[in-house]
Amino acid sequence: MSDENAPWLIAGLGNPGPEYAMNRHNVGFMVADLLARRMGAKFKRATKGQGQAQIVEGRIGPPGPASRRVILAKPMSYMNVSGGPVTALRDFYKVPTARIVAVHDELDIDYGVLRLKLGGGDNGHNGLKSMTKAMGPDYHRVRFGIGRPPGRMQVADFVLKDFSSTERKELDYFVDRATDAVEALVIEGLERAQSSYNS
Repeated sequence: MSDENAPWLIAGLGNPGPEYAMNRHNVGFMVADLLARRMGAKFKRATKGQGQAQIVEGRIGPPGPASRRVILAKPMSYMNVSGGPVTALRDFYKVPTARIVAVHDELDIDYGVLRLKLGGGDNGHNGLKSMTKAMGPDYHRVRFGIGRPPGRMQVADFVLKDFSSTERKELDYFVDRATDAVEALVIEGLERAQSSYNS
């Protein structure tokens, strides 16, 4: 399969289980869930050969040649070992690393602000650290700002807490915008998506 015909693999990063569902660390899952709803599809458990994940297969974009085949994934392995399930899906679907998108929370960006980029460091994010260790750094990232912890709160406690009631007032809007950004990245390419969404 040529790179031109290869699917995109969009991995929303988070932790499985209802106790984590509204955590800041799970914003990647929130974006993946909305993307699946837009595709009119439901997540299903990956088969044995595909690894430990929930997946949706489908297309995004306008009907016709501009639409893109995508594999949407939520790794079910816990954030710190996301690299294993994402690599298994990459190998199963023969996805070039440059067509992989990680959607994740980002401490060093203000709440709700987006940054799209290709490659780079992991910035202390354990999900990215695991992915980079497994496949190298040359995948796309859609970074969803969650801001820094207040006062002396530890980073680990902050990311595993639910969004605050104030943050939740705007959360749906920001998740919607992040989902738009993922679609733009896949359909229009990185530069155009960056010019629209890197605020």
